[in-house]
Amino acid sequence: MPDSEKIRVLLVDDHAVVRMGLKTFFALQDDIEVVGEASDGSEAVAVARRLTPDVILMDLLMPNMDGLTAIGRIKGELPETEIVAVTSFMEEEKVTAALEAGASGYLLKDAEAEEVAAAVRSAYAGEVHLDAAVARLLAQRMRERKTKPDPVEPLTEREREVLALLGHGMSNREIGAALFITERTARTYVSNILGKLGLSSRTQAALYAVEHRIAEPAT
Repeated sequence: MPDSEKIRVLLVDDHAVVRMGLKTFFALQDDIEVVGEASDGSEAVAVARRLTPDVILMDLLMPNMDGLTAIGRIKGELPETEIVAVTSFMEEEKVTAALEAGASGYLLKDAEAEEVAAAVRSAYAGEVHLDAAVARLLAQRMRERKTKPDPVEPLTEREREVLALLGHGMSNREIGAALFITERTARTYVSNILGKLGLSSRTQAALYAVEHRIAEPAT
């Protein structure tokens, strides 16, 4: 595969051995290319600004500037760059903070190498990829929010259709194709849904759709 067609990845971790291991693994993948590395959040912001990678694997616990701060700054400058948060800890506050900062995925460091590659590919495609344990945690959080009035009512019929497709992990392009609308229109619908439901990311919207049975099981 020509380099121009590969997913350009930036590795951010304060442990050189972790970056080396990931770089070695990705070198074996035909569709992924590591274009840069950073050892802390501050460096990650600078390198991302210079390289504009497609996907960033971002460690959350680092010196100088932590991953959460870096995610927010990078997404503010480079909204098209997707970021997958990677950490050893699965605390609800950290998961939620990472997703609200703009991360499109969340992995634990004990994930298998193939799952890391899958997360990179999913993020590049505009899809959601969460560690299974993280998904269960967020689903539980959604259940706990059921005491609040159900905010789905203000959604239009079309927005419900888009939310259902979000629940199946579809990207904006796939949603557009399924509903015969443009990718830009699909993106607008997603933005409106997030605003109406008071959610901060398409990841949260996808989990909401599943939890509230808006996304029907695939047949």
